[in-house]
Amino acid sequence: MESLLAHVQRKERGRLRVRRVDADGHPRLLEKFAVEKVPSLVLVIDQRVVDRIDGRANMPQIEELLEQYLPETVAA
Repeated sequence: MESLLAHVQRKERGRLRVRRVDADGHPRLLEKFAVEKVPSLVLVIDQRVVDRIDGRANMPQIEELLEQYLPETVAA
């Protein structure tokens, strides 16, 4: 999933920030975002979890998740 997230980060750099968190090193973040399964993709908007994918994901799943929440374009 790491290479997929790197691709998303490059492709969507104007619409979102991608952060990778080491689950073992940040147990409080896991608790804060209710992560029970690794890997997990957690979409946070305005400091609130709005959606997630628990377990492995493919690019179509990630794109579908993002398109529900992110604006179509970003003003230049």
